[in-house]
Amino acid sequence: MTSAPDTSSDVAQAATDSSHGALPDTVAHAAATPGTALPFAELGLKPDEYERIVELLGRRPTAAELAMYSVMWSEHCSYKSSKVHLRQFGDKTTEEMRKHLLVGIGENAGVVDIGDGWAVTFKVESHNHPSFVEPYQGAATGVGGIVRDIISMGARPVAVMDQLRFGAVDHPDTARVVHGVVAGVGGYGNSLGLPNIGGELVFDSAYQGNPLVNALCVGVLRHEDIHLANASGVGNKVVLFGARTGGDGIGGASILASETFEDGVPSKRPSVQVGDPFMEKVLIECCLELYAARVVEGIQDLGAAGISCATSELASNGEGGMHVDLENVLLRDPSLTAGEILMSESQERMMAVVTPAKLEEFLAITNRWDVETAVIGEVTGTGRLTIDHHGHRIVDVDPRTVAHEGPVYDRPYARPVWMDGLQADTASGPDGAARYPRPASGDELRETLLRLVASPNLASKSWVTDQYDRFVQGNTAMAQPDDGGVIRVDEESGLGVALATDANGRYAKLDPYLGAQLALAEAYRNVATVGARPLAVTDCLNFGSPEDPDSMWQLVRAIEGLADACAELGVPVTGGNVSLYNGTGEPGTIDSSIHPTPVVGVLGVLDDVARATPSGWRVPGQAIYLLGSTRGELDGSAWADVVHGQLGGLPPRVDLAAERTLAAILVNASRDGLVDAAHDLSEGGLAQGLVEACLRYGTGARVWLDELCARDEITPFEALFAESAGRAIVAVPRTEEVRFVDMCTARGVAHQRIGVTDDTTDADHDGSGATAGPALEVQHLFTVGLDELAQAHRDTLPRLFA
Repeated sequence: MTSAPDTSSDVAQAATDSSHGALPDTVAHAAATPGTALPFAELGLKPDEYERIVELLGRRPTAAELAMYSVMWSEHCSYKSSKVHLRQFGDKTTEEMRKHLLVGIGENAGVVDIGDGWAVTFKVESHNHPSFVEPYQGAATGVGGIVRDIISMGARPVAVMDQLRFGAVDHPDTARVVHGVVAGVGGYGNSLGLPNIGGELVFDSAYQGNPLVNALCVGVLRHEDIHLANASGVGNKVVLFGARTGGDGIGGASILASETFEDGVPSKRPSVQVGDPFMEKVLIECCLELYAARVVEGIQDLGAAGISCATSELASNGEGGMHVDLENVLLRDPSLTAGEILMSESQERMMAVVTPAKLEEFLAITNRWDVETAVIGEVTGTGRLTIDHHGHRIVDVDPRTVAHEGPVYDRPYARPVWMDGLQADTASGPDGAARYPRPASGDELRETLLRLVASPNLASKSWVTDQYDRFVQGNTAMAQPDDGGVIRVDEESGLGVALATDANGRYAKLDPYLGAQLALAEAYRNVATVGARPLAVTDCLNFGSPEDPDSMWQLVRAIEGLADACAELGVPVTGGNVSLYNGTGEPGTIDSSIHPTPVVGVLGVLDDVARATPSGWRVPGQAIYLLGSTRGELDGSAWADVVHGQLGGLPPRVDLAAERTLAAILVNASRDGLVDAAHDLSEGGLAQGLVEACLRYGTGARVWLDELCARDEITPFEALFAESAGRAIVAVPRTEEVRFVDMCTARGVAHQRIGVTDDTTDADHDGSGATAGPALEVQHLFTVGLDELAQAHRDTLPRLFA
C-alpha cells in the first residue's frame, strides 16, 4: 500500500499566509489584490464554486474566508448534492405527523414530545472516513460528536447506539478496523457513562475500503429546556468553552467525508480528531448547569468545520450579525494560523451566546467545572460575520452565504445499466424452479440452520456488545440482544422510550427504493415488538459518489422510498445525516461503491418500561404464534449469501399497511399482557428468530410447520429461511390465547400457532435417545440442543477477532 502525504496543515497554512509574504491577508488587501492566486482546488472547491465566492463577496476572498467557505461548502457540511432531494422529508410530512414534533429538520437534532412535559431528542450521524484512517479515534470522536449535538439541544444524553459495517471477515485489514472501531466506540461511550443499548454489526466485502461507523445518541429534557443554535440580541457575548483549540482534525470530517479514498488511502489526509471523553463528561454536566441557571441564549457544538461552522451557523440563524476576535480563542498550539484556527475540528468544544447581564454567572459556572472559557466576540446588528485576528480584519461575509446558501446541485442520475442483470440473477430460475439446491431432509435443514447461525452476520454479537456498558445510569430497561433498546425517562411514572436502528445494504443494492422502506419497516417493527408506539425517525444515508450517476440514482430512490414510507406509516423524519463518497471503484460498474446503506432509526414511546416485552421466551408451556404471511422470498437473503455467495433478484415485498397493523397488534398485546415475548423476523427468517428467542433465556421450543406450509403454500425450507417482511413471533400465555387470537382476527392479521415453548425434549433428531437439556425441535424434521446452538452462535466472532 502506498502512503499519501498529510497535506491538511500545509493547505491551511497556505490558505492563511497566501503568497504575499508575512503580511496577513486582510479584507482590504484582498480587495486591492484581485489577481492573487489561492489554493481553492487543494481545499476541495471547484473552479465555478470559487468564482461564485468571488461574485458573492465582490472581490476575491481572503485566505481565511476561503478556508471557511471550503469547509462549509464541503459535501459533509452543505449537503449540496442531496439537499434538493432531502426536501421530500419535509414536503411529505403531514400536520398529523407533526403533532408530536417540537423541533424538526434543520437543528442539531430533532425533538419530540413523549408526554407529561417530557421531550426526547435523538439523531444518528456518520464518522465513516475518519474511522478507516484511524479507527479508534475516528469511532470515538464520532460518538463524542453526536453526543454534543444532543447536549446542544438542551438535553441530558442518556444512551447511545452504533451501526457498524466492515469488510470481509477474512480480509487482512478488517481486524485492524474492527478492533479500533469497537474499542473507540466502547472507550468513549463507557467513559462518558452512557449505556450502549443496541445497533448492528455487518461484514461484507462491499465495505472493505469504506467501513461505516454510524453513531446515534438520545437525550431527554423538559419542554421548556429546549435550546436552539442562533445568535440574537445585539451586544450579547459569544463565548467559546471546553477544550482548547489544537491542530488535530483540521478539515477532518468535512474533507474526509467529502472525498473518496484512492488506493486504500484518502486523497486528502488531514489529521483525524482526537477525543477526550473525560473532558466531554465535564462539558455535559457544565452545560446542564448552565441551562438550569438560564444563562444561555443560544448554543452550538463545534464539530465538522469547527469555529467556521459554529460562528456562521449561529449568526445565520440569528437576527443580526456577529463579530469575533480570533486571537481570544484559547489554543493548545500557539503556532496555529488564523486559517487553522477556523478549520480545526478539535473536540469537546461548545459556543454559546450569553447576555452581558448573565455573563458573570456563566463564567462562574464554567469556572466551577474547571472548563476553560473565553469571550471571543459579540452579536451585532450588521447582518455580517466579521472576524479580526490581532486587529486585522480577515473575514467579512454574509453568514448565510457560508452556512446555508452554498451551492445546491441537482446532479444527473440514471438507473444503472447493470441493474437489469442484477435483478434477473434471482435465486430461482425463470420458471420458478429452484436455481440452487435447497435442503429438504431433516438433516439438511439442521445443517443449514447451524451454518447460518454461525455465520458472522447472524452469529451472536456479544463479543462486541460485552465491551460496552449497557446498564450504566440504571435506566436501561432493555438492550441488545433484544429487538430494541429501552430507556426509562421518568422514574416515578416509568415513562420511557424505545429505539431501534436497522439497514440492509443487500436489499438496497437490489432495489434502493424498497431497501430503504424495508430498513424503516424493520426498525418500526422492532420498536413495536418491545411494546413501544413508533413516533419518529432519524436516518443516516450512506452512499457512493454523487458525481457517479449510478450512486446518485441509488441515493435519490432511497430518499423517495423512505419519505413515502414515513408518510404511510405516519412517522416524521426529525433529522439525520448523509455520508457520500463511500466508494473506490470505477464509476459505472456494479462494485464502484459500498452497498447503498440507508440506516434508519425509529423512536417509540412506552407508558411504563416495566412492561416492555423481551425478545426471548422465559416460561415453558406458552403458545408460539407466527404473525404475518410467509412467501418464498430468498433473494438477498442470508441463505443466498452464506450458502451460495449470491446477491441478485428482488428484495422481499413491502406492505406498509400490514406493518402498521402488525405494530398495533404488538403494542396492544404488550400493553394488555397478552404476550410474554416478541421477536421480529428479518435476516435469517423464522429459523434465526426461533434460535435467538430460545437462546435469549435458555428456554427451548417445539415447533411444527405443516399447517403454516399448507396455508402459505411454501416448503419447510422456505418456512424456515425465507425473509418475508411484516412478520414476528410471539409467546402467548395459555390463559390469554383466546383474547390474542380474537384481536388478531379482528384486525385481519394473519396468525398461525406454530409451536410451544419448552425446556425439555424427549428425543433427539436421530431418535437415539433423550436430548440433554432444552432444545429447538422442528417436529418430523430435526432437533438441535440449545447448548450446540449456543456454541455455534456464540463462538464465531471471538474465534475470528479475539
